[in-house]
Amino acid sequence: MVINRTGSGAGERSSPSRTLIVCADDFGLDEAVNEAVEAAFRDGFLTCASLMVGEGACADAVARARRLPGLGVGLHVAVTSGRPVLPAGRIPDLVGPDGRFDGNLARAGIRYFFLPRVRRQLADEIRAQFEAFRATGLPLDHVNVHQHYHLHPTVASLILAIGREYGLRAMRVPDEPVDVLRAVAPSETIRAPLYRFWIHMLRARLRRAGLVVNDSLLGLHWTGAMTPERVRALLENLPAGVSELYFHPSVRRTPVLESAAPGYQYVAEYEALMNEDNRACLARQSVTLATWSDLAGDPS
Repeated sequence: MVINRTGSGAGERSSPSRTLIVCADDFGLDEAVNEAVEAAFRDGFLTCASLMVGEGACADAVARARRLPGLGVGLHVAVTSGRPVLPAGRIPDLVGPDGRFDGNLARAGIRYFFLPRVRRQLADEIRAQFEAFRATGLPLDHVNVHQHYHLHPTVASLILAIGREYGLRAMRVPDEPVDVLRAVAPSETIRAPLYRFWIHMLRARLRRAGLVVNDSLLGLHWTGAMTPERVRALLENLPAGVSELYFHPSVRRTPVLESAAPGYQYVAEYEALMNEDNRACLARQSVTLATWSDLAGDPS
């Protein structure tokens, strides 16, 4: 890559003024996603990927990651809409007849918060996902959660309690700056999210725990529709501090992806990561690309 990479620790984040983590979620969901991650790291400007350890293409993703030194691979914890690691008999209150987590986020959230039996099963599944990641032998770059469900206080508590045993040092805060979006898309009506309070609570909690967190996240407003043009506009308006720009890339559409998120523009998001104009935009602005581990420093 032609863009600078940082090797600084967490205490040195203020220089340079703009650091960017570029992450692909859903690594391991499908081989077409894994192909996109490999290509975007080798020839684009991707720095990280978040691994779904319960999905069918996880082994393929791990094999690719092992031949990509420098790619920061983290755990993409799934507790909604995805596949668990534990068998259904161990977590009967978490999965439906199809063996998948509940896709109704409100219903799942109520059950996770109020039912002790469900919380115990949730803890077991989260631990199993950390164990599965450890079994890959890959260093744990970061942790985030499918559908940003670590905004749920129960899920955040369990990840913090369990993750420390597995080397958790960095975690995403889904905080997208409204002023940047308004500058990029002045014709759109953009409002601060109703769950703003929970974002602030999560950030404060993670920082109290000593974790490295991002100052801003880009990609929420256009989740699944991060076209090359939109990405370029965001890159031209990067805020100061540490930002994370996240994607759902794939080299092609597949039945698995159609089922997971029918409206997502997977291929367009892959093309945004490979786009030469976007790479040139980063280089012109002297943006430093980083992994979460770059910011967290040496764990020893």
